[in-house]
Amino acid sequence: MLGEFLKAKRASVSPKDVGLPDNGRPRRVPGLRREEVAQLADVSVDYYTRLEQGRMTQASDAVLSGLARALRLTPAEWEYLRVCARTPARPVSPPPADSVSRITQVLLDSMVRVPAVVLGRRMDIIGWNAMGAALFTDFSRIEPRRRNLARMVFLEPRIRELYPDWEDVAGGFVERLRMDATRYPDDPRLHSLVDELSGRDPDFRRWWARHTVQGVTSGRKRVRHPVAGELVLDWQALQITAAPEQTVIVHTAAEDPATRRGFEVLAQRAQHLAASVPEAG
Repeated sequence: MLGEFLKAKRASVSPKDVGLPDNGRPRRVPGLRREEVAQLADVSVDYYTRLEQGRMTQASDAVLSGLARALRLTPAEWEYLRVCARTPARPVSPPPADSVSRITQVLLDSMVRVPAVVLGRRMDIIGWNAMGAALFTDFSRIEPRRRNLARMVFLEPRIRELYPDWEDVAGGFVERLRMDATRYPDDPRLHSLVDELSGRDPDFRRWWARHTVQGVTSGRKRVRHPVAGELVLDWQALQITAAPEQTVIVHTAAEDPATRRGFEVLAQRAQHLAASVPEAG
């Protein structure tokens, strides 16, 4: 995985980006040559080649810092590089929690005006409140093994159609999955999900091959809701300290009249769902 990431990032950086002169030699591949990365990172060409070819899976912090500088990595990509280069002799990660705690569900249910969902490992949807169901879909009617946000955004037309800016949203989900795949390399369900999405969706397959990762924990997105209309939402990702693999994604209404009206419609819909939908889990 380390070698694949280095190769992908090398291809995305041009000599001009890093201040290298054009020596007139024709380039058979896009981006930097291996010797150029080695020069910029202050390592030998042989050492860098072994890293990229997978003949070495570990590197010192000094080497990784040099590579991050040479490849112009973002903070999220720098963290991903460090995870990729950690020792392979790590303990097997524990199985993830497949549901939220009682007190977390109480917190979700108390947010009667804020759509919220809880994501676990591999972007599984393991908790939600009534406003979250009103915004997205009635998760209780989806069998648990198929309650996965990435899967739904790529393979479920009704979820895909919620996002006018679908490519931006879906691309971010791919980047989040990429980090999970590195953190939990022994998770067979995660690998099965990646294989399914790669086989069924050409966009996912192309974006996955880029080896980009995401460090974004807040932002703004548009939703075209079939009942509430066009909504502009501010979202935040909040990690649950007692369950580090679980993240609460909360959505608040942007300051525009149409979204405010739309939230009133969602609140009415949520009241109906709260009275008729079983608890999350």
